[in-house]
Amino acid sequence: MIVALLGLIAFAPQVNADIAAAERPNIIFIYSDDHAEAAVSACGSEITRTPRLDELAAQGVRFSQSFVANSICGPARATILTGLHSHANGRVSNGTPFRDDLPSWPKLLLDSGYRTAMYGKWHLPTDPNGFGDWGKVSSYYTRGVQTAEGFIERRGYSTDLITDLSLEWIDGQPKDQPFAIWINYHASHRTWLPATRYLGLFDDHDIPEPPTLFPDFGGKSPAAALTQMRISEDLFPAYDLKLPVTGDQILDRAAENRMAPMTKEQRAAWDDAYGLKNAAFAEASLEGQALVRWKYQRYIKDYLRCVAAIDENVGRITDFLDEKGMADNTILIYTSDQGFFLGENGWYDKRWMYEPALRTPLFIRWPSQIPAGLVDDHLVQNIDIAPTILDWAGVDAPEGMHGHSLVSLVCGAAPLEWRDAIYYHYQEYNEGRTAHRVAEHDGVRTTYDKLIRVYRHDAWEYYDLRSDPYEEHNRINDPEVADRVATLKARLAEFKVEFDDQTGKPYRGPELDED
Repeated sequence: MIVALLGLIAFAPQVNADIAAAERPNIIFIYSDDHAEAAVSACGSEITRTPRLDELAAQGVRFSQSFVANSICGPARATILTGLHSHANGRVSNGTPFRDDLPSWPKLLLDSGYRTAMYGKWHLPTDPNGFGDWGKVSSYYTRGVQTAEGFIERRGYSTDLITDLSLEWIDGQPKDQPFAIWINYHASHRTWLPATRYLGLFDDHDIPEPPTLFPDFGGKSPAAALTQMRISEDLFPAYDLKLPVTGDQILDRAAENRMAPMTKEQRAAWDDAYGLKNAAFAEASLEGQALVRWKYQRYIKDYLRCVAAIDENVGRITDFLDEKGMADNTILIYTSDQGFFLGENGWYDKRWMYEPALRTPLFIRWPSQIPAGLVDDHLVQNIDIAPTILDWAGVDAPEGMHGHSLVSLVCGAAPLEWRDAIYYHYQEYNEGRTAHRVAEHDGVRTTYDKLIRVYRHDAWEYYDLRSDPYEEHNRINDPEVADRVATLKARLAEFKVEFDDQTGKPYRGPELDED
């Protein structure tokens, strides 16, 4: 099995002699949380502008078909570190172990002579491994940073603080040794607490609604209608919507805990920003679709306000590199752990293999090596990040990594063969009070269509994304696409063998399709 073989791989990195002899590049990997492509104007957003991210995309390469392997926070991070699908790295859900014994890009870079660091959100059950320095920062308003030496009090807004810590670390590194740093923003994760300077952003207009804010799940598997991440019903008043407390002791306390680290000035600004708006909402006594529309506006504006701070801080990092004369020898990567539903299907959150959660922005800038303005249309996935970082650092990727280096793509020398589809597998389902109850499913996504097997319900979905970009029409029983469906079912079975994925419900191909 692949997992067993990986356990035997030696950690001593194999460094390419030619690259080792030359000046090895610095690597800055910026990782946001739940940042959807629909909230990046470089990716065609119609609801917001992200000027600093747009600059970053224009200065290097933007991948137009960038996907994740499992759209949920902890598993995405395990995949980024190891270059392996979730079943092979152990982290198939937020509640399962992570195989910290596996090779990872920070471990291999550290052993090859890089100085390494991680600041920000971690979301794995082990302490950061392979990072010479690290500091975990959680939530939006925070009291400080957890380090290997203990907790250091340093209040602030986490997106700003994580950037401060990262730039301070970079500025303190010796000039004769390459560094690699993973910058992990908590934003734009639930519960969307904006920085006080952005609390009034978008107050002067409403955000356009997605066409599927009021969805029809009639043709989909039963799982879609059972999913609990509906803007209409599943956002909590105080915790998510910043409404006054409701008497729900658990959620009210959670909402207050999120804001407890605020200074008096920050809390005053917060109360001023939401007080009059909440009073107007109470007076309006909204019902039905009008109430859903109000919830959507409250949710999406707060989400986009959090994105604004990401955009601003990415600009701080690029400005720092330019001012220090470090840009030409520094690779700058930006992506998110997964996408997010911004009202599509009437939802918030992620998990599903539908496009808003499956897709993620991916930009890479290296002024001395990557031509500006490139747009690459190959199918790429977050399993590719680890081998790409290792490739640029001159370190051989361990045998058995599922991903492939993107270096040939960004250098304009496209490989003769590249993947024709990506494999996806989601397995976190529970009946908890605040669970989202997204059914376990796996599937295949090609350049133009998608097959999803919702195996909890023994159901299938097929979408032709060329004619149905919002995935509204499940054509699994359409005889016109029967041959194509059979092809993709066979491809799914091949992926199960290729990646040795024996988790979830087995699937061995159309000829052995479950009853």
